[in-house]
Order: sequence, then structure tokens, then C-alpha cells
Amino acid sequence: MSKKLPAIPVHIVDDDADVRLSVSFMLRGEGHECTLHESGEQFLDVVADLEPGCILLDLHLGDGDGLDIQRRLADRGISMPVVLMTGHGDVSTAVKAMKLGAIDFIQKPFGKADLMTALKAAGELVGQTTQMDGERAEAQQLIELLSPRERQVLDGLAHGQHNKTIAFELGISPRTVEIHRANAMRKLEVRTLPEMLHIAFQAGVMEG
Repeated sequence: MSKKLPAIPVHIVDDDADVRLSVSFMLRGEGHECTLHESGEQFLDVVADLEPGCILLDLHLGDGDGLDIQRRLADRGISMPVVLMTGHGDVSTAVKAMKLGAIDFIQKPFGKADLMTALKAAGELVGQTTQMDGERAEAQQLIELLSPRERQVLDGLAHGQHNKTIAFELGISPRTVEIHRANAMRKLEVRTLPEMLHIAFQAGVMEG
């Protein structure tokens, strides 16, 4: 007998009320909490306030394309795993969905076994992304302790610049850069440059 999957929140986005109800009935029977959303736009309006979980997203929504909703979720930094549902699946659409980060692609009408298989992969990712989001938030809170000048010095270090280069770009002396660097390390509670850069990476300072 297969091991029962850990319960995760599932956010169902489908313009067909019958589908929303039938899928949520299956999932709630397995202990999963569900939120139901009748359109992509309505889901986008509330997604930031939802508990991290899996997004079960219809590919053909009445108010738009599920792939477009997936892109907009990514643009907002929403890291919840996405499983796409469609009644008219094809290989090219599946490839596009996977390139955009979908973890699975299931074709209607799908059975409970197919849905549970997709959610198994999603459940593993939910735990990982929740932990990563928590670490990112903690790192960002630490970065906010820095003064504007300390943040500028950290930005330079994060992008591989030496003290002299940072000093030249900021119009200050290398010694002043060293002082700001030391103050930043003290506030971030680290002792080495790699430790400081690790926090910068978690907070997103090193992106772009």
C-alpha cells in the first residue's frame, strides 16, 4: 500500500464550477485544504495572502491563458509549484508549461491517482520553497539593519568589487569602505566575507 501524502494546501484555479467542486472533494477527502478560484485575475488578486501550497491551474480559463497566469506568478516571485490542467493537451503546450516551471501537466478528465501523483511532487517542493522563503525573509530583515552606505558597500562586495573600486565609485576612501564593511559584518552577525555574501545571496542582493 502506498504511503499517504502529507497534506498541503491546494489552490484550485478553474472557471468551471463543477471541476472546482469535484477536485476539491477528492483532495479534501485526502486531508488537503483547498481554496477555490473562478478566474485567473481573481486568484492573482489574493495569491499573496494565501498559505504556501500547490497551485492547480486550468490552462484554458475564461478570462485568459493559464500559461500567462503562470508567467505573471513568476514575475511576482510566487514560488509555489504549479500543476496545469487541460482538456485539450498537446506536447507543445506541455513543453511551454514545463519551461515556465510547471512541475506536472494533467489532462482532463483525470483520475484521483494522476492527481495524487502530481501532488506528491508538489508536496516535496512546497517544503523546500517554504524553507527558502523563510530564509530569504530572515536575510532581508538583516539587510534592512544596514545604513544606506553600508548597503552600497555590501552591493559592491556582492558583485566582486575590491575595496578600492568601491571607494572610487562612492567617492570615499578605502579606509572608510573598510569601516562600513566592518560595521555591516557586525550588524549581520558574521565574521567572514563569505558568511556576509551568503546572507546577501539569500536576500537577493546578488541577483541581477
